[in-house]
Amino acid sequence: MILDLRQLTRVHGTGEQAVHALRDVDLAVAAGELVAVMGPSGSGKSTLLTCAGGLDQPTRGEVLVDGTDITTLKRSAVAALRRRLIGYVFQDFNLIPALTAAENVALPLELDGVRARTARKHAEAALTEVAIGELADRFPDDMSGGQRQRVAIARAIVGDRRLLLADEPTGALDSDTGEAVLQLLRDRCDQHGIAGILVTHDARHAAWADRVVYLRDGVLVGQSGPLPDADVLLQGTH
Repeated sequence: MILDLRQLTRVHGTGEQAVHALRDVDLAVAAGELVAVMGPSGSGKSTLLTCAGGLDQPTRGEVLVDGTDITTLKRSAVAALRRRLIGYVFQDFNLIPALTAAENVALPLELDGVRARTARKHAEAALTEVAIGELADRFPDDMSGGQRQRVAIARAIVGDRRLLLADEPTGALDSDTGEAVLQLLRDRCDQHGIAGILVTHDARHAAWADRVVYLRDGVLVGQSGPLPDADVLLQGTH
């Protein structure tokens, strides 16, 4: 398994003010598998992602990424592992406005000690893979929302990433652009064996996944196999 969450628990605060964002969640994601996480607002979806990616420390439980329990590592070691193995795609893109597309994508590699010229080549290859190679020297403010999200995906897949975490990555996009972004995530899992988690509130988006898990009040309350594809779901509304 690329990702293995075991009895994952996250509590914010103490005593009567304690909020259980996650309660004993078990979830494993294999190479090449895309798992959608659904649930109402406040159910713990984003907390699951931040703990899985080492951005937040769980109160209890284990987070194994490619066999390493990151909860046992020092903060610097977690950051290094995150740069090498984990990619994030955020709803609001999280690009640095003062950097070009290529510079944004190359940044994680450079922070990990890769020479600037080599990082640039990897960044250009990633941008080409998401079909915007010609925009390498353009700044985020000069791009459309869909183009910025493609830059964010390129940054998430550059290098030898093994785990891709996407938090409502289509929320700021129109439907056609959103579908293209989901296709990119699906292709990355199918063609490169990356394990992916997609947080979404939209069943049409979850239909791109191999499996759907459901959270409620921090508890994993169920899961299902692939949902019907988007066309079937749309037909059901008529």
